[in-house]
Amino acid sequence: MSARVQAADRRARTDAVVTELRQLGYSRLSAAELAGQITVPVGGFAGLESSWADLPRDEYLRDGGRYRSRRHACFILDTSSGALMRTPHRAHWQPTTYNALHGGLERWFAPIEAAIADAPAWTQLLQGCGSMFASVRAAPRWFIETHQFRIDTATGIGRPTPEGAHRDGVDFIAIVLVARHRVIGGETRVFPLGSDQGVRFTLDEPWSALLLDDTRVVHETTPIQSDGDTGWRDTLVVTYRADGFQSPA
Repeated sequence: MSARVQAADRRARTDAVVTELRQLGYSRLSAAELAGQITVPVGGFAGLESSWADLPRDEYLRDGGRYRSRRHACFILDTSSGALMRTPHRAHWQPTTYNALHGGLERWFAPIEAAIADAPAWTQLLQGCGSMFASVRAAPRWFIETHQFRIDTATGIGRPTPEGAHRDGVDFIAIVLVARHRVIGGETRVFPLGSDQGVRFTLDEPWSALLLDDTRVVHETTPIQSDGDTGWRDTLVVTYRADGFQSPA
């Protein structure tokens, strides 16, 4: 396939994603579609995967659980130039209006390792999703928070969203499935605001993605349990907000 045809196909798929986000508030991308949208070769994320095995435990879970590990980092993306800058490490904070369980806490998670955050595939993922989101709703810059999550079943049930169905208080969200290993459950649910009539599906293809307009839909993922040995579900969650990072101030 020629470069011109590939570019035309990518533009057509981008237009379709933008239309779905505008009309439905969400869009699903296969791994190949995500790679095509952000111009990363299929398989180009493989070098990032091992870092999910080295995530520190989340010490802030108010349900007393020991099933979640994570790292966190923040970036600012200039949407006109595409320049991406990592910010000094900061706490993750949400108001209780968006996270009734953990809202109001300044949660200082371990930073995402520089080797991961500086990888070309990581940079292109953040830039590519930011470009698509800017086509839905213009913004001069995106304030981006990135979260590496591992939910495991070592102590029984693992809860990807212990706060239940929620919004994050941002403009857009990209949820990327990195891996599922020996687990059942983990069904993703997306509902329009004020409605319980939404869509339900299970992300199971590594590096497939769900894009969300957080101003229009709520989302959750059901608990996971092991199908035998200890299992886990790895995800990358990236949030985009035009009006700065959320903070107590």
